[in-house]
Amino acid sequence: MTRAESAPVATTELPGLRLLSRGKVRDVYDLGTELLLVATDRLSAFDHVLPNPIPDKGKVLNQISAFWFARTQRTVLNHVLATDVEDYPAALRPHASLLAGRSMVVKKLKMFPVECVARGYLAGSGWKEYQATQSVCGIPLPPGLKESAKLPSPIFTPATKEESGHDENISFDRVVSIVGKEHAEALRDTTLAIYQEASTYAATKGILIADTKFELGLDENDTLTLGDEVLTPDSSRFWPAKGYAPGRPQPSYDKQFVRDWLESIGWNKQPPVPTLPDEVVEGTRRRYLEIFEILTGKTLA
Repeated sequence: MTRAESAPVATTELPGLRLLSRGKVRDVYDLGTELLLVATDRLSAFDHVLPNPIPDKGKVLNQISAFWFARTQRTVLNHVLATDVEDYPAALRPHASLLAGRSMVVKKLKMFPVECVARGYLAGSGWKEYQATQSVCGIPLPPGLKESAKLPSPIFTPATKEESGHDENISFDRVVSIVGKEHAEALRDTTLAIYQEASTYAATKGILIADTKFELGLDENDTLTLGDEVLTPDSSRFWPAKGYAPGRPQPSYDKQFVRDWLESIGWNKQPPVPTLPDEVVEGTRRRYLEIFEILTGKTLA
């Protein structure tokens, strides 16, 4: 990548604004009737935030989300109100240089307490579960599938949202018990519709979307609305179609590169969290920038 590296932003402090929450990656500020989401360069893996940030990562997450929000708006409403600092409320203008490219102003939503995951290929926790039960989230799958195999059709494999620790895969019946049948069916159908639309587009760019997760909620009119981030290299597995072969892990444009390094050094996934070497930081940054450019056709702003 030829883009000059910008100074990493590990955390934000915006005087005059009320910090509502600081997640693993995003800092969320309360603007009254709206929210300001700021994507930092923090990176989490195995439910821990790593000590050193990845330069430009937050800008990639924010701008690729903006791209997908715009592209999928005919399929599902989304929470975006503004992505250009010139359109932000006046109170945010003093922070324009920090916010540019890595933030958006969004609607407040009543979020469902369920991670909405779509899988088109067998990888990650889905592959582990299949090996043990020949199913994923209670959905029986054909025998003899290999790691990274394409599924007969995409499946909805929801998970719990955990404040700490790892999200737990759950069955559709469990989702019904949490949010009710009508909402559960809407979450499933919308998740699969977005995944199908995105996968069809990504295929034209030579990319397979192995799996991805969405956050959905209800707006002030109780309309189902897509929120948080969408189809980023943090929330998705992006594989190059060229060279794809089931039976092994695939090269990827996402944070699997970091997970693989952490596994290779034998980290027990408990504090203290290892510091990433420079080559892993740069390798991760390069992958994030590359998938952004492949999918959007743009250079990161």
